[in-house]
Amino acid sequence: MSRKTIHDVARAAGVAIKTVSRVLNDEPNVRPETRARVLAAAEQLHYLPSLSARSLAGRRSYLIGLIYENPSANYLVDLQHGAMARCRKEKFRLFVHQCSGQGDDLIRDVMGLIDQTHVDGLIVSSPLSESLPLLAALGQRALPFVRIAPGDLQHSSPYVDMDDAGAAREMTEYLISEGHRRIGFIVGHPNHLASSLRLRGFRTALEQRGLGFDPGFVKQGYFVFESGLQAARELLSLPEPPTAIFASNDDMAAGVLLAAHELAIPVPQRLSVAGFDDTYISRIVWPRLTTVHQPSYDLAFCATDLLLQSLKDGGTGRTARLPYQLIRRESTGPANLE
Repeated sequence: MSRKTIHDVARAAGVAIKTVSRVLNDEPNVRPETRARVLAAAEQLHYLPSLSARSLAGRRSYLIGLIYENPSANYLVDLQHGAMARCRKEKFRLFVHQCSGQGDDLIRDVMGLIDQTHVDGLIVSSPLSESLPLLAALGQRALPFVRIAPGDLQHSSPYVDMDDAGAAREMTEYLISEGHRRIGFIVGHPNHLASSLRLRGFRTALEQRGLGFDPGFVKQGYFVFESGLQAARELLSLPEPPTAIFASNDDMAAGVLLAAHELAIPVPQRLSVAGFDDTYISRIVWPRLTTVHQPSYDLAFCATDLLLQSLKDGGTGRTARLPYQLIRRESTGPANLE
């Protein structure tokens, strides 16, 4: 079967080719009955417009780029799905690119991506959203972009985020309410602002409850399973180990579960384990993880929506803060103080 063309759609709908183009590009000034007839003809013929032809007609690539440098595959999957879902609604394509390097190397990498793909705009995820040199370079290019979880909220570019410090504080308060007094904490990657914000929330909750902050109960992680495993081994080998461990993401919390299994420490009877993000892994490990639901999918969906809006009307400076939720599952319970 030969591939159908825009000429076939125009002939089937009884309209001009320009009218078909206006309908498929969702342009105004087309009568509703004409629009319906064109869409019906396109569906009947299984017609999909050529991306290159659409680009030439609209002087756009109809490509959105999502750039990332985050070691958590589970988090990245949620971002991709959220951005893709919003792109589909506007018939845009999503180009996902893992960045490498820092400083000038990072800027060359991103500028090369822009030149090679001619993306119409970028979704800049954390920690890239915290790179002021990169933001300056994008500004010089006058390329629309939206940041996810940025470090600098004063920058004029639009962004979406959530309250990382508040979420970590609430999780810590929950563990305290369960009777835990020795709570270990695994910090996320040091290059991510979210890591310091979550540590701040943890510390604030302890100090507000009069428990004090013990640096010996804090271990460095890197948002990957192996770093959570190693940090948990160190925490659980202390003379007085914690009765609860709060990891800065679910990947590391899964590592804590393995460390507990290695040492024959039952969870949650003798050790409560909490994570952060509510990614897929939190629901397939056992016990299932108590965690903070970070709306990663919604953050990407909303960021893409802001970007597409700016492409339509040229607006900038929009922001959105999305809510988090504490998800209680089987990995946490009352402290065993015996």
